[in-house]
Amino acid sequence: MNTKVKQNFKDLIFKTLSSSSFSKISKPRKYFIAYTLWLFACIKGRINFLQADAYFSKKPFVDQVLKAGMHLISWIRDDADLKYIYRGAQKPGKGRHKKYDGKVDRKNPNMEYFILEKTTEEYQIFSALVYCKTFKRKIRLALVVFNKNGKAIARKMYFSTDTDLTASEVFNYYRSRFQIEFIYRDAKQYTGLPHYQGRSKEKLDFHWNAALTTINLAKMQHQQDEKLAKEKFSMENSKTLYNNILLLERFIDVFGIDPNTALYQKRIKELLKFGNIDD
Repeated sequence: MNTKVKQNFKDLIFKTLSSSSFSKISKPRKYFIAYTLWLFACIKGRINFLQADAYFSKKPFVDQVLKAGMHLISWIRDDADLKYIYRGAQKPGKGRHKKYDGKVDRKNPNMEYFILEKTTEEYQIFSALVYCKTFKRKIRLALVVFNKNGKAIARKMYFSTDTDLTASEVFNYYRSRFQIEFIYRDAKQYTGLPHYQGRSKEKLDFHWNAALTTINLAKMQHQQDEKLAKEKFSMENSKTLYNNILLLERFIDVFGIDPNTALYQKRIKELLKFGNIDD
């Protein structure tokens, strides 16, 4: 890939983020945002959506994401200026046609503009096409009403710059980012993701892939076990299990124990779960 093109694109993003609307952002953070967008520009065509926090729901950032050939999925900021799109009959005669039909009140939305897409015991998903004044474009809005014991306890609004997406897809895509964070969290805590001290690109690549693959293999084994699949996955329990297996095999080998007897089978099953966080 051409280095000059990369640098020009990076400079363009930095100039955009240096506008007056980003005057309060520190210089290191601006470089971080610019570098993030530059990385996504380098993988154009392989990733279609970028999930980000509401902090990044600003026009300069959105414009660069769209320019990179992707769409942004995020949740609505408290100060977002959204308008319902007018769907009624237009008045005859001269003059500009009516485009919008009032602002979207996040606390009390007009449900006449929303379509119910999905209902579960935990939540309901409503969809609407609205105009975002900040982005100067239409967006797909997903209103999710969370329920508990049959009563609504919270409402959240998510959006996508891709208006072809359904509200359910917007909600599912946004939630998926947290699953990725869980993988990195477990890899940092249990499989040594940040502990490697090598400098070689190839060695670092191997180490990171090995750490992340170990998490995925543990999850796969958990799901394939009919008894364990009914329980929630815990990487700590998985690591404890293999540590107990290693110790038990050592004890059995050193002390010459026959593990196939009925008495030892019962004790072994108990010891395999020793130290589990659920117990």
